Amino acid sequence: MQADPHPDGYGQLLWTPSAEQVASSRLAHYQAWLAEHEGVRTTDYHGLWRWSVDHIEDFWASIWRYFDVVGEGPLAPVLGQREMPGATWFPNTRLNYAENIFRQASAERPALLARSEDAPWSEVSWAELERDTAALAARLRELGIGPGDRVASYMPNRAETVVAFLACASIGAIWSSCAPDMGPTVVLDRLRQIEPTLLFATDSYSYNGKRHDRAPQVDELLAALPSVRHVVQVSGPLQAQRGAPAWRDRLAWADCIATPAPPRYERLPFDHPLWIVYSSGTTGLPKAMVHSHGGIVLTHLKTCALQHDLRPGDRLLFLGSTGWIVWNLQLGALFTGASIVLYDGNPNWPDPGALWRFIDERQVSLLGCGAAYLIAAKKDGLRPRDIGPLKQLRAINVTGSPLPVDAYHWAYEAIKPDLWLASISGGTDIASGFVACAPTLPVHAGEIQCAELGVAAYAFNEAGQPVVDEVGELVITQPMPSMPVRFWNDEGDRRYRESYFETFPGVWRHGDWIRFTPRHTSVIYGRSDSTINRFGIRMGTAEIYRVVEELPEVRDSLVVDLEYLGRPSFMPLFVVLQPGLTLDEALRQRITDQIRRKASSRHVPNEVVQVADIPRTLSGKKMEVPVRKLLLGAAADKVASPDAMQNPASLDFFVAYADRLEHAR
Repeated sequence: MQADPHPDGYGQLLWTPSAEQVASSRLAHYQAWLAEHEGVRTTDYHGLWRWSVDHIEDFWASIWRYFDVVGEGPLAPVLGQREMPGATWFPNTRLNYAENIFRQASAERPALLARSEDAPWSEVSWAELERDTAALAARLRELGIGPGDRVASYMPNRAETVVAFLACASIGAIWSSCAPDMGPTVVLDRLRQIEPTLLFATDSYSYNGKRHDRAPQVDELLAALPSVRHVVQVSGPLQAQRGAPAWRDRLAWADCIATPAPPRYERLPFDHPLWIVYSSGTTGLPKAMVHSHGGIVLTHLKTCALQHDLRPGDRLLFLGSTGWIVWNLQLGALFTGASIVLYDGNPNWPDPGALWRFIDERQVSLLGCGAAYLIAAKKDGLRPRDIGPLKQLRAINVTGSPLPVDAYHWAYEAIKPDLWLASISGGTDIASGFVACAPTLPVHAGEIQCAELGVAAYAFNEAGQPVVDEVGELVITQPMPSMPVRFWNDEGDRRYRESYFETFPGVWRHGDWIRFTPRHTSVIYGRSDSTINRFGIRMGTAEIYRVVEELPEVRDSLVVDLEYLGRPSFMPLFVVLQPGLTLDEALRQRITDQIRRKASSRHVPNEVVQVADIPRTLSGKKMEVPVRKLLLGAAADKVASPDAMQNPASLDFFVAYADRLEHAR
């Protein structure tokens, strides 16, 4: 892929950790431990990373020993089989995710803090969390649920959802979660694949100041899931006025945790399934990815403690629904002794300062959010530092899409000047990051700090060769414990292999364009399957969004390249403008000039079109590929499921636009 390797604005040094911050970090402690106990001496992060990927067995064994993971059986061999796909990790060991969580129990700090729109914030102590988890696990055993059974959730980001997951993990049941804002069609596309035995569900939830009834949707799910023998109902805000729903085989949450029981943890093989998570499913049946108990324990210990520097007493708030993998990742903070903060609702309700006031009042240490949230806050002129001092907030992690350079500058000016602002990129596929952050490294505008330890991440050119300071395909050349052990109901691992290993056999190709700089930072350029190839020059869509959305008038944008057989390509750019603005010729010219000057003269759009909204998946990703297919003539119901979208009505414009294009051909 050809692109300017030094795009305007990237690389400016914005933050450097102090010597004290470096010395007190978990990462520095781990490096000192390695030198003392393993004889591995490294002087900087890149040297440590290089050792971790050149000696992956030694590295992952050291993570087990350093964090003193609770389990049984010899660690050797670390890799029973090394090939990808099909690597087998720690085949002689047994452990349990929940057991390793509760070893952090402490009376000195809460396990959970919870905030929802329909109730005051609350704390859940470690003792309360373990008590309810043990009671629920015992009840699940009484119902005949055991290792390997699938248990599904249709619950919001509440404390009960965490309890339900930990109870399932403690008995070896396989967890699978869908957020209640997902419609029945999307949920059934997922849950029919795994045939759950039990369903946790809420009858209602609140979002943006409104109460949303979910009782009819759960009825629809139960009618289509004959495998479900019991549904455990967690009361929502509407139950008080109408009573409990008449679901078949319904059990009340309060009854399920009413009888005390001693904690009991089923130690399971390292690769025993922990949960099943799903790809977005916007254009086909979602991939049902299975992650293992052991893989997630080791990876989340490494990621949360060493990369994100979470420590006992810290508080992590990660904005996201229970259907997004960041919900699963935030649970890993409990491994470190940190508390997790569950924020159930719209961060901008009842006003745009609500989230920041809560962060300040509840002394949040680390905020995680989608890049779209920070970009919108910047466009809205929000200044969190004027809302509260944010004394305890030391880091913000941003994911979901690349964070543009101007948003980096805004964060340091409008939030905190001494902020560790870390862009991270990983995915549902591995429940963690490929390229992310480290507390001992500086922050450069527009760049991701590093590849994670144990992640052999490189940029490959079309010949399958690693390149530096050139844009290439993001690949992983060595196995990782949190790679899916398989896809559910994937005979012969066919979809698994097609998804990652067809382009470069034996090497994981993730589907992102990336550039690694000579100083080992990286820049993500967007999905490689939505690359725009104009006149022989390929460019990631994120490069166009970056320069277009720098303009203060533009809130959001989407670009697609329509290549018609035997005709020149046609590339429209769709823009969402600030409220009250209309796209006129002068603004249209400013947009195209911006692209010509700052991105590429060959990628100036054929047409700039104002729209009310950009179609997005439930996790906030722009739906480039579905829109492209729609504009090339595919039927709307074939390219995207409305229930898999944040804003399904946004597609109506593109359907009409596709009709206009068809008549113009």
